[in-house]
Formats: sequence, C-alpha cells, structure tokens
Amino acid sequence: MRRAVIAAAAGALTLSLGLTACGAGSGSDGDKLVVGATPTPAGEVLAYIQQNLAKKEGLDLEVREFTDYVTPNTALQEGSLDANLYQHTPYLDDFNKSKKTDLVPVTEVYLPPMGVYADGGRAELKDVTALRPGATVAVPNDTTNEGRALQLLASKGVIGLKKGAGAEATPEDIASNPKKLTIKALEPAQLPRSLKDVDAAVINNNYALDAGLSPKKDAVLLESAKGNPYNNVLAVKKGDEDDPRVKKLAKLLTSPEVKKFIEDKYKGSVLPVTTG
Repeated sequence: MRRAVIAAAAGALTLSLGLTACGAGSGSDGDKLVVGATPTPAGEVLAYIQQNLAKKEGLDLEVREFTDYVTPNTALQEGSLDANLYQHTPYLDDFNKSKKTDLVPVTEVYLPPMGVYADGGRAELKDVTALRPGATVAVPNDTTNEGRALQLLASKGVIGLKKGAGAEATPEDIASNPKKLTIKALEPAQLPRSLKDVDAAVINNNYALDAGLSPKKDAVLLESAKGNPYNNVLAVKKGDEDDPRVKKLAKLLTSPEVKKFIEDKYKGSVLPVTTG
C-alpha cells in the first residue's frame, strides 16, 4: 500500500475473559474467537460485548488491540486472528489489492465519521472555509483515507478535485486550490499530535477519540452519515464467513443492545449502522 501506515503492535493490549491468550481459533484454543481491533471505538464496542453479551450467546471472545491499520489485517491473513473490526470496505479492498490478501467483510457495524480539526478542537477556526491563505492541512497518508480526506475538503469547496477523482484521490488530483493550501500527508496515528504544528488536520475518528477530541463538538467539519461508504466492518479471511463463532459475533454487533451502547457512549461521535 502506498505510504502504508506501519507501526509496531508490540504493545497491543489483550483483553480476555480472564483466560490466558493462546493462538487464534484455528484449532489451537478450542472455540475461542480472537478478534483484532483498534482501541477506540472498536475495542470498546467489543469489550462491551465481551463483558455483557458474549456469555449468553455462548461465545468465548478474546480481543487484541492494535495501534496501527496494517498489523490487524496481516495477522488476520496469517491466522493469528480469526476476525478484525476497525476498517471500512474501501480500505479493505485496497489492502487486498496491494498486499495480495483475501479478506472479506461480514457485516457493517458503525460509521466513525472523519473530521477536520484545528488546535485540538479549541482554535478560533469555526469553519473550514475560513482557513487562512497558505495554510497547512495534514491528511492521512494511506491510500483510501487520504482520498477520503481530500473528498471531505472538496465537499466544502476548500479545494477542487479533478473529475473522476474518487476514493483513491491524491494531492495530484487537486484541480483547484484557491487558498494555496499545503497538503501534508502523515501517518494517521500522528495526526492529533500534529495539530500544534499545522493549521488543521483531517483525522480518522478512532484517533480523534483516542486523543480526547469529540468529533461532534470539536470538529470544524464532520462527515455526514447519509450515503457514506466508509462504515466500519467486521472482516474475516475468505471462507470463514460462515464460521458459527463469526456469525454469533456479527449478530451481537448488530443487536439493539450494541446500537444503544454506541448511541449512549459516543453521543453522535460514532453512528451505529444497523437498528438491530
């Protein structure tokens, strides 16, 4: 993947139901389902299921948290995970294409809307169209999220993109730039920390939440849920879609209980996709 986000997951936090972590459910640890996730919101949603719903459904769930976007897919392909939850389908498709993997979505779960932030969400900037001439705007450096960020900026006319530029748009696709903005591509996890050095940053929802930002309150511009292709999905290796454990987790992820948990906890900063 072009300019792929590469970060070690050595410090990954493993959550389990009081059980010692063994290998993924490829026969190494009975019926345990091992799921990879970024800490927020995916890890929190899965922890809620683990603590409140899994036992009743007969699901032995282990959650392993990662701080990057590459390792959870690599681990899933190699078999040390049974499933993961953290990415949208365009990213998954691009990963499969670039890494020659065969991972597939099982079900959509929630939309973590991408947003534009300035100075930790507390700057005087209230509208993205008020960016100063020559301002520097940081964006994610992975293929699909960079394109997504540019599309978000273009939706308000801050920049204009070439006709046909889609989810994989790059700065080279910028057709008009009336404010002569500088677009600076950074690893997604670095974007919240970059706010002190740039005029604005387009930040993925999970990293915004991890940094203590409220997408609903702090974002200068936030994606709309309507017609959005970037809903996060539960993913597995092709051929595992009908695994009974995966089906149980998919059922729980789209249940009324999880919908209510997302609505109550994130208060509009993460949007449940299904009604259960």
